[in-house]
Amino acid sequence: MSPTVVVVRRFLRFVFIMVALVGVLSGSAVLVGPHLVTVVSAHRSDHERINLKPLAERSLIFDSYGNLQGTMTNSADPQNRVQVPIDDIPDTVKWSVIAREDAKFFEHSGVNVRAILRAVDANLESGGVAQGGSTITQQVVKNSLVGDEESLSRKLREAFLAVELERQMSKDEILERYLNSVYFGGGAYGVQAAAEYYFRKDVEELNWAEGALLAALIRSPNDYDPFRNPQTALKQRSLVFDRLVVTGHLTEEEVLVWETVPLPTEPNRPVPPYDYFVEEVKQQLLSDPRFGLGATPAARNRAVFEGGIRVYTTYDPVMQALAVQARAETLPKSEDGATFEVRNPRTGETTFGTQAIASVEPSTGAVRVLVGGPGFEHWQYNLATKSPGRQAGSTFKTFTLATLLEGDGNDSVVHVPSDTVSGGRCTFKFPGEEKPYTLSGNTGYTTITKITQVSSNCGYMRLSQVAGVENVALMATRLGITSELYLTDSDGQPTAPPWNLTLGTMEVTPLDMAAAYAVFANDGLRNEPYMVERIEDRNGKVIYQHQAAPERIVTQQTARLVTEVLVANVTGGTGRNARIRSGQPAAGKTGTTNDATDVWFVGYTPQLATAVWMGAPEGAISLANAGLGGATGGRYPAKTWGTYYSLLMDDQPTVAFREPDSERRGKSVGKIPYEVGGSSQPRSSRPRGSTTTTTPGGNTGTTTPGGSTPTTAPPATSPPASAPPDPGG
Repeated sequence: MSPTVVVVRRFLRFVFIMVALVGVLSGSAVLVGPHLVTVVSAHRSDHERINLKPLAERSLIFDSYGNLQGTMTNSADPQNRVQVPIDDIPDTVKWSVIAREDAKFFEHSGVNVRAILRAVDANLESGGVAQGGSTITQQVVKNSLVGDEESLSRKLREAFLAVELERQMSKDEILERYLNSVYFGGGAYGVQAAAEYYFRKDVEELNWAEGALLAALIRSPNDYDPFRNPQTALKQRSLVFDRLVVTGHLTEEEVLVWETVPLPTEPNRPVPPYDYFVEEVKQQLLSDPRFGLGATPAARNRAVFEGGIRVYTTYDPVMQALAVQARAETLPKSEDGATFEVRNPRTGETTFGTQAIASVEPSTGAVRVLVGGPGFEHWQYNLATKSPGRQAGSTFKTFTLATLLEGDGNDSVVHVPSDTVSGGRCTFKFPGEEKPYTLSGNTGYTTITKITQVSSNCGYMRLSQVAGVENVALMATRLGITSELYLTDSDGQPTAPPWNLTLGTMEVTPLDMAAAYAVFANDGLRNEPYMVERIEDRNGKVIYQHQAAPERIVTQQTARLVTEVLVANVTGGTGRNARIRSGQPAAGKTGTTNDATDVWFVGYTPQLATAVWMGAPEGAISLANAGLGGATGGRYPAKTWGTYYSLLMDDQPTVAFREPDSERRGKSVGKIPYEVGGSSQPRSSRPRGSTTTTTPGGNTGTTTPGGSTPTTAPPATSPPASAPPDPGG
């Protein structure tokens, strides 16, 4: 028999079915006559290969313990779906759906002629479309291939493709596709999401009453919603029970028992990704191609919201809860434990102040805690991670300390904590600046450790000139500060760091500060802070795994000396409020800017580095406007930090910091560049690896190994005027 004859016979065999089908779908079989050409053209190929696109599937974000933290779906078409294999779907669900939607599913070949004829009779009797005759296979074709447009061509093609689909897929494969694709209301697509939404269970746990309700919902999820229309839902569930009796899957006696099972009363909606940490992870997934989710923003968008990926993060909910608890216990003038009222002097209106907290594990770089503000539902801008951040104040002095102690590898320029410098009143005349720069002092000639303990601004201005301001900026960047530390000229091009950089005049974020201090806790090795541990696709295949790549930033000796100084600051300096109740040693530095607009404490133990910032998110508002005159980093953020770590370390063994090697005896740091009466530029103030040059106009400058020649002084820009006061901070 020729292929042409086979095609003709198959076509003729379908003609009667198509006549009845159109009668069902259009309300009258009479309409078929004028459309025979359409019937022929609708059947494009005898064996058209059918490719069903993957179903959109929700993606999930988990914490470091494997607990679900958020469900990500496309906001334009939020398909809450997770696919399950047919073997995991119980008979209670499968047979309920089949009994309701297509009792002859395992007997027909894609189109049920008898069901169509019954529907025709019902429609003729009702004078409209009272009943459909579509099989489960036809519904799969409609939902996945041809849509629901009311056209003869589409309706006929649905039937032809249903027959072809039955040739290419098994009954179980078709049923699996259907049960995973059908909509059940409440944003739930597929039986697993529906089981979670209505019953808070996995689908494999559903009983006959629950399976029957899901089957009843398919035809009209909104009308039969058990939460809004319980009586209608009960009636529809009873109709499914009746069908289960007819098909032999339940007896009438069993139905009497299942009818007594109450309907669900409250939906279980998916957890939205409305949290600072989860939102930060989501934004990283969408923007960063290194996670392997696609080379373009559109591809990454599909992978994140429709790809069914599983994202395992570094987030520790226990630590997060303790950080929030510590803030609630220590935040001044707060009624809700997260905010306090502040008057904005620029507008006269009342705004709020809060704290942001970020914690990084030094040994790995894992970000464990992000308290980005008062609560994501109230304030979605993440104060812990977003740039521009807030001025660092004297917490930036630690980077000057590290630069000074690290030197450039030449023993003649390496300093030690017992070296001495004056913390008294200071005046500098910087190249390119018209007026001298003067600060009041708060201590005499003493050691670097003592200068740090009292957070002497003049002491650290002198130290930063000895270390080299540009070297300090380079050190901060290498440690992990990602925000801009250079001033810019009138064209917006970077020139040089401000002369008072050491006083924290440039903006930073809490996460960057925590990650930078973590380097000292980890003996000078930097692990880049990260939040995504692993990503799996919908089938469980690992498509991304974080790989540690520690980088040495400073020597072990430098890291341990910095720690030695910062431990002294906690035990007997401005950071005393950060002491931990259990006796666990801690190291850290306070920071307080001009008018107390930003107050900080950044510190660490061997196990964890944390930055606490406090201020008004609207920016540059003195905390005196909150009735917090005299607010300092040592008074408030240090107390929050100490309370947080006391809660965290309460039942943990004490872990000591590693001791530095013995060091030489202290000596004077020598003459100070640019200080009125001081020397001009000693060797140690140049960027490491550079050679001294003279710029046009005679200013001393530097040439870096890369060949560029930035001027040491910003030629046309004054240093930021904020940030000095910290003494006592």
